[in-house]
Amino acid sequence: MTVHLEAADGVGVIRLDRPPMNALDVATQDRLREVAHEAARRDDVRAVVVWGGEKVFAAGADIKEMQAMGYEDMAVRARALQDSFTAVARIPKPVVAAVTGYALGGGCELALCADVRIAAENAKLGQPEILLGLIPGAGGTQRLARLVGPAKAKDLIFTGRMVTAEEALTIGLVDRVVPAEKVYEEAHAWAAKLAKGPALALRAAKEAVDSGLETDLETGLAVERGLFAGLFATQDREIGMRSFVEEGPGKAKFG
Repeated sequence: MTVHLEAADGVGVIRLDRPPMNALDVATQDRLREVAHEAARRDDVRAVVVWGGEKVFAAGADIKEMQAMGYEDMAVRARALQDSFTAVARIPKPVVAAVTGYALGGGCELALCADVRIAAENAKLGQPEILLGLIPGAGGTQRLARLVGPAKAKDLIFTGRMVTAEEALTIGLVDRVVPAEKVYEEAHAWAAKLAKGPALALRAAKEAVDSGLETDLETGLAVERGLFAGLFATQDREIGMRSFVEEGPGKAKFG
């Protein structure tokens, strides 16, 4: 298998494993979708790390495979390609991408599907599809623009250039930069902390933010209102408020 899911202590690790560069061929895309759905439904997974290994996150699509595909092939395949990445973006739990080495093309698009991105100091990110006479096709034109703004997204997409971790941090493409040997540790610690949090409230928070970004303010507020009120029916809300009253803030232990 080119993508694995391992879980321990509430943290699920989605591990890309297609040496040497984790090229995202069709089989890997399909496996990624399966694993994302599994992470979404498993009760023992409360937060997720997406990890390509110590040397590389994912260097992009399998170009040799794509070269053999014509319009008819991609007209059929493009939806499945996007669906594989969207499955990661829609995992209803906190997701962090641990980015080492290259995150290019589909690799960058996969990182964009996470809620938070922690990158190695030597990481390189970019959307180089234009150099192939293409545009990003796994969500890059949409998620990148929403994350860093249209002008910065167009710069990266138009030129196909790679950015360093430092520049990626400056423009908001990644959220934290750490030494390469610390990337997985930092990402796992972030996920482990949230794995102990109120699962339904975290799910609602992610849904409210993501749904709100896709609509107007009034509709977004309505989404927030419904999710907020709904949490008053949960055990997590009871635990959190009881702990606050009896012990003070930040001491609740959620199941």
